[in-house]
Amino acid sequence: MKPVALLLALVFCVTASFAQAPAPETARQPAVTAIDPLRPAVESVPPAKTAPTADGDALSRLSRIAQPADSKPVSLWKLIESGGWTMVALGAMSVVTFMLVLVYTFTLRRSAILTPHYMNTADVLLKKKDYLGLLAISSRHSEAVARVVQRTLDFATKNPNAPFDVIREIAESEGSAQAASLQHRPTYLADIGMLAPMIGLLGTVVGIIKSFGVLASGQAGGGSREDLLAAGVSEALVATASGLIVGIIAFTFYSHFRNKVQGLISDLEVASAHVVGLVALNFAKKREATRAAVEDEF
Repeated sequence: MKPVALLLALVFCVTASFAQAPAPETARQPAVTAIDPLRPAVESVPPAKTAPTADGDALSRLSRIAQPADSKPVSLWKLIESGGWTMVALGAMSVVTFMLVLVYTFTLRRSAILTPHYMNTADVLLKKKDYLGLLAISSRHSEAVARVVQRTLDFATKNPNAPFDVIREIAESEGSAQAASLQHRPTYLADIGMLAPMIGLLGTVVGIIKSFGVLASGQAGGGSREDLLAAGVSEALVATASGLIVGIIAFTFYSHFRNKVQGLISDLEVASAHVVGLVALNFAKKREATRAAVEDEF
């Protein structure tokens, strides 16, 4: 029974201690509020200003950022100026890209490779074996197939005893030169597409180096370190975005004109093969006529 009695005594002591514990300060309410004549004057005194803390400064900056109505909109010119000196190079590249697109749009056409009028005239004159007439007409035309015909017939008229294999090689070499010239034109857009992002990346590096250099030197210049860092990063991002935009546009038009050039080269090959075939037919007839004349003599 002694352990039970000791346990009951311990429970009684703990209960009594909780019952005698003082009530918390928040639970105490005055029963009667005394009227103090000096209370309104005390309440009218404004509270003393406390020194701002770091958390308070951060919250105030966040509150200013979160109010877009008070901030002034940034113009496009100010945004371009914030990109730094690399925006000058990117602007020049964008102008060159625009000019190249216009030039290729008006020059890389099927009419620059061949025209139905020229091909019909070439057929008629080749069937008549009028090489000098076709050579004169080809010199007045600017089509690529006219350059191939002019080069081929010029060699054939100056070397009438040359075999047909040599004449065919002359035609193929001139056709390859014209095709290489067509393929080389859109590569300028590809060069701009590769250089523009690199220049934008250079602007990014320059902006970050500038911002961190100012922060490391401690020359705030009337602005906070956060503002200086944000300005440098903004310059870097504007340059990068501009370089990517110019590069994407240049590569897009490069892909378009590259596919167009492939189709034009196919048309040039077909037209050149047609002309060379007619020349070969004339050479075959000439060879048969020469052989028949030799046989008649014997």
